[in-house]
Amino acid sequence: MYIPKHFKVADLEEIQEFIHTNSFGTLITTKNGKPIATHLPLQLVKEEDDYFITGHMAFGNPQWRTFDTCGDVLITFQGPHAYISSSWYEKENVPTWNYQAVHLYGAARLLDEAELKADLTKLMQKYEQHREHPVLWETLSSEMLEKELKGIVGFKIHVTEVQAAFKMSQNRNETDYRNIIDHLKKEENANSSQVAEAMDRKRK
Repeated sequence: MYIPKHFKVADLEEIQEFIHTNSFGTLITTKNGKPIATHLPLQLVKEEDDYFITGHMAFGNPQWRTFDTCGDVLITFQGPHAYISSSWYEKENVPTWNYQAVHLYGAARLLDEAELKADLTKLMQKYEQHREHPVLWETLSSEMLEKELKGIVGFKIHVTEVQAAFKMSQNRNETDYRNIIDHLKKEENANSSQVAEAMDRKRK
């Protein structure tokens, strides 16, 4: 990913929080030179000094069969994004786009059954534990779980390279920066509002 120096993010804690918040990612591999992509809920896991991405996909999805032949896989995560009009600047310029994106690279392997069950348990806890009637691993029948497990394949990716770009008008002066935030808030668009909030937090 091309990242101008103004927009490069190297803070691992900031990147971890971003992935935790924007965890529906895209897994990209290749087969005979052709890119293949699947959109999946993913988890970032730290084990001692190493980071891993875990997830699962349908057994019928042919992508998992490319893990052994494609070398490193690419996982991408995207946050809110918004069009930035240059009419919001003090001086004449061209429009642009603000966005947040993280790319991770690493080798993938399949999870065994015990690892897959543990990963699914964590995934369900993340998205269910705060609900009034949470559906957790331990609340589902063993018969149904065993049946569903036959239809999926779990995987684990050892992260060896991280690229993160948060293009949030860091290169603009304070007046332009505040104008952009104000105008984004008036757009009445969820993405624009989220970008404005992210910019507000970053400058504070």
